[in-house]
Amino acid sequence: MEGLFLTVSRASCLCAGFVRFLEGYYIVLITKRRKMADIGGHAIYKIEDTNMIYIPNDSVRVSHPDETRYLRIFQNVDLSSNFYFSYSYDLSHSLQYNLTILRMPLETLKTETTQTRQESFDIFEDEGLSTQGGSGVFGICSKPYEKYVWNAKLLEAVRSAVHRDWLLYIIHGFCGQSKLLIYGRPIYVTLIARRSSKFAGTRFLKRGANCEGDVANEVETEQILYDASVMSFSAGSYSSYVQVRGSVPLYWSQDISTMMPKPPITLDQADPYAHVAALHFDQMLQRFGSPIIILNLVKEREKRKHERILSEELVAAVTYLNQFLPPEHAIIYIPWDMAKYTKSKLCNVLDRLNVIAESVVKKTGFFVNRPDSYCSILRPDEKWNELGGCVVSTGRLQTGVLRTNCVDCLDRTNTAQFMVGKCALAYQLYSLGLIDKPNLQFDTDTVRLFEELYEDHGDTLSLQYGGSQLVHRVKTYRKIAPWTQHSKDIMQTLSRYYSNAFSDADRQDSINLFLGVFKPAEGKPHLWELPTDFYLHQKNTLSLSQTRQSYTFWWTTGVLKHLPLPFDEVTCAENRRKLTVKKFHKYEEEIDIHNEFFRPYELSSFDETFCLAMTNSTRDFMPKNVGIDPSPFTVRKPDETGKSVLGNKNNREETVLQRKTAASAPPPPSEEAVSSSSEDDSGTDKEDEGAVSQRSTPVKVTDAGDNTKITENVVQSTKDVYGVNLSDIPSEDDLAIYARFVQLGQSQHKQDKGSQQFYSKHSLDTVINLIPISSFSQDNIYEVQPPRADRKSIEIFHAHIQAGRGNMQPLGRDDFLMYREYIRNRYIGTHLWC
Repeated sequence: MEGLFLTVSRASCLCAGFVRFLEGYYIVLITKRRKMADIGGHAIYKIEDTNMIYIPNDSVRVSHPDETRYLRIFQNVDLSSNFYFSYSYDLSHSLQYNLTILRMPLETLKTETTQTRQESFDIFEDEGLSTQGGSGVFGICSKPYEKYVWNAKLLEAVRSAVHRDWLLYIIHGFCGQSKLLIYGRPIYVTLIARRSSKFAGTRFLKRGANCEGDVANEVETEQILYDASVMSFSAGSYSSYVQVRGSVPLYWSQDISTMMPKPPITLDQADPYAHVAALHFDQMLQRFGSPIIILNLVKEREKRKHERILSEELVAAVTYLNQFLPPEHAIIYIPWDMAKYTKSKLCNVLDRLNVIAESVVKKTGFFVNRPDSYCSILRPDEKWNELGGCVVSTGRLQTGVLRTNCVDCLDRTNTAQFMVGKCALAYQLYSLGLIDKPNLQFDTDTVRLFEELYEDHGDTLSLQYGGSQLVHRVKTYRKIAPWTQHSKDIMQTLSRYYSNAFSDADRQDSINLFLGVFKPAEGKPHLWELPTDFYLHQKNTLSLSQTRQSYTFWWTTGVLKHLPLPFDEVTCAENRRKLTVKKFHKYEEEIDIHNEFFRPYELSSFDETFCLAMTNSTRDFMPKNVGIDPSPFTVRKPDETGKSVLGNKNNREETVLQRKTAASAPPPPSEEAVSSSSEDDSGTDKEDEGAVSQRSTPVKVTDAGDNTKITENVVQSTKDVYGVNLSDIPSEDDLAIYARFVQLGQSQHKQDKGSQQFYSKHSLDTVINLIPISSFSQDNIYEVQPPRADRKSIEIFHAHIQAGRGNMQPLGRDDFLMYREYIRNRYIGTHLWC
């Protein structure tokens, strides 16, 4: 305990949980964090550093020879790599769920809640002060969705023994936020990806689904859009859209012992009644409602049957399950061979995806917490009237979800999700009254900002599951990727192959130990002695289930009754048991959004302020030339973005030289020859890629040694710099206008006494009546009356003077409350989170 006491006393730490291998317990502490996003004033943090401390004293420690090895395997899961938490916002649930439960009737829940002594404890209650200050606040706390909580097993040992405020839930995946400035109005675009902790693992070692319906590489992606000028959830404008990716819900795997780039796909078990698919879609109906839309991107035409095996089995499973669902709530299946369309010279992949995205968003709708704006009612759009979802008095609800999959759910899936998210983003902007039509075009600042978020999102998820970043990006499918991108694709393919062949097994052992799938015990085989982890994830192989699910009524009781609404969000007795009403102090840190956001008791600088340091559409994407339309919805040329040309650290001359090199370089080799081990294997033709390389290099330089021409291109004209063409000598008319302007200014602000006497004798009020255009009594910048201070401000100033002289005024009730808040933030809060 000595090490624990020293560590906690030296720094403010957060407890992520407790773990035990073969000796005593370890405590996992979060020692460093970094703010990544802000939703309604609730901060979302990324874990930057952690520390594990052995709790028992060394004098009573009984060492075990394998303890160190287990500790090393556990620490291979790097908690500083894409793990996130929030003190006051539930990251395991969607924004729609979090704002929907706020509208549940409190009176019903209050009768079911008892307040313990521990919850109402206040160090000031002995002084006779009311703990609530006459204005208590009731809040609703919900249980986290454990599917997306990664430290649930670490908190199991203390969950029933400590207060719930000590339980800090952590999610794994991605979180990014950017600021979209629309003529100065800040709109925050947030992307949150929640990776499932069920059946989690690496690329080739976790495929398909387990016996409980949990699929591999399942990630729930939510895009949140809100007006940052108003932070309150009740008064602000918030919108969100959710979509899901995940492996094909079947019993299938790939044998990697052959060391092949693309191992053959094998169906492990026959499932004629689609039992595992039924469990999986039942979970989705409970969480998202209907319709469930499947976008299957795997290949359909192959010389050797490979990916088509999954398509045929998935079609059979969906057809069987739809027999028993009502037609209006049936699962919608959309097959589309994306690789085939990529190889075609006549088809545009993104145009086809845009058509699919429009139909999907119209069926599911999206969430917004405010009614339709007046402008959309006054000028209705045809697409807006066809939008699905559920319209309520407080706004709109998303009903149903899009589930996208290919084989790996990486490259093709990320591009498809980006196109659907781009379509949903247009509807979200339209619902908030920010654009006149729900449509966004490529090469605008808004889409470039959103595309960068999705590329970071895809790279992060690909590293977690596949061991490398994305191989094929949105620019690849748009066929505007630079020729240097092909060499990067080769490196990413090799990195992915190396990770899958040599390091995935160790990563899988670490994940199994961290998530509690494997628990070390004396007398049992060690983790590294197991030939496979199949029996750890398939629980039906170790014990027979006592209950058997119906082959026809395969959904949970009560789900079908509330469709298309998700069962988890309806008001019923089962859902009320997941909620708890808590009575807060009005100065409680958890509900004090002002102190949480502005941190008035901390010393901060503008350089470190999150809202100023985050990605900004005006600073990072809008061109720096004067005279450019500042709207983020204006289509720019490829070389007009702030990041590609003017925003880079390289100067203009280096940019011209790079373009020249690209124009003179030969066409790159085809992707089919270099990315055979990637999951897409698009295989675009050389002729297409030559055209791509030419389209991406619009500037052509004739001679390499012609420095004068390069210099001429570097020097900008006055039209580019100032927005107007300045001639050498102004015209006579312009000089006469300027002279009259100077004369008017001199006669208005510099009047001598003689002229004043003249005007007093010869009154010209009937001829000229000059009205001051400013709010000052005299229209002169040098003659300004000092502002008048009100009575309260003068009293505060005099009290400040008297306090400096030692004459202190007696403290009132407000002073005691303010001091108590300071004590809470300064001392109690620090020890609470240690």
